[in-house]
Amino acid sequence: MTHLFDPRPVFLARHAQHVVLVHFPIALFLIGVLFDLVSRIKQDSRLATTAHVNLTAAAICVVPAYLTGLLAWRFALDGQRLHGLLLYHMIMASATAILILAVWWVRSRTRLQPMVAIVIELAGALSISLTAHLGGFLSGVNS
Repeated sequence: MTHLFDPRPVFLARHAQHVVLVHFPIALFLIGVLFDLVSRIKQDSRLATTAHVNLTAAAICVVPAYLTGLLAWRFALDGQRLHGLLLYHMIMASATAILILAVWWVRSRTRLQPMVAIVIELAGALSISLTAHLGGFLSGVNS
């Protein structure tokens, strides 16, 4: 029997880190997109700044979430051949990470192309939704 405050089950669980870390960039990105859309409608620079901070934090946090997903596949699933839901989840996770980083890059480099940023943001939100849905099936939550 493990002790209530024993940190070993938290850090040594087979794929618990990915399950915990993945929710933070999802929330940051989706709220950042929402703030960005509202800031464009209301023409409020404070909301635009808030959106930029959220999207930047999402871009930073997506890297460890993605890496822990790769590690979960490698160690928790013993590096089994990618097929079925796992393959689709990995493809969508890669696309999502690229889109989140692309949104951050477009917003950081230029504010002259607002339509490009909006399209990439909405594509990223859709990609996150599909990736999370597939991940729910893999974890057994959506079964």
